[in-house]
Amino acid sequence: MLRRRLPRHLTLVLAGAVCCPLCVAGCGGSTPLDVHAPALSGTGATTCDALIRDLPDTVMDQGRRDVSPSPSPGAASGAAWGDPPIVLRCGVGRPTGLTRSSRCDLVDDVGWFSRRRGDGWVFTTIGRAEYVELVVPGSYTPAANALADVASAVSAAVAVKRPCV
Repeated sequence: MLRRRLPRHLTLVLAGAVCCPLCVAGCGGSTPLDVHAPALSGTGATTCDALIRDLPDTVMDQGRRDVSPSPSPGAASGAAWGDPPIVLRCGVGRPTGLTRSSRCDLVDDVGWFSRRRGDGWVFTTIGRAEYVELVVPGSYTPAANALADVASAVSAAVAVKRPCV
């Protein structure tokens, strides 16, 4: 049987036509998720920069996502994982409804104030030098597993002012 070889330039074109869609699909190319975290300065910025830098690559088995603005010293401090996104913001204000008698959920030595939002949860640290907020959509259960995933980074970066228990 006689076999003909394709000219080299045609072989490259065909290879590109087959591989190019695979390359584009593998790159993701998704736009960063907007995380509206407060811009901080001084010790707040230093604390939150350290936290963002030390956060895990996965939370509840979800990979870390690119966020906007991208983490850089002094920029807004936020991170996200998965889709729908689990979102962490550092340096947020005191949560509405938090009082001296509010329940404190202790997860791996980090105290959290928890409240429902829609079908998900909003958790905010209690008794730390900066408030850290973690929003967990209802599709992730149990939501408290996200707290366990970020606890060591929060403990290492954000000093305890007053333990919640």
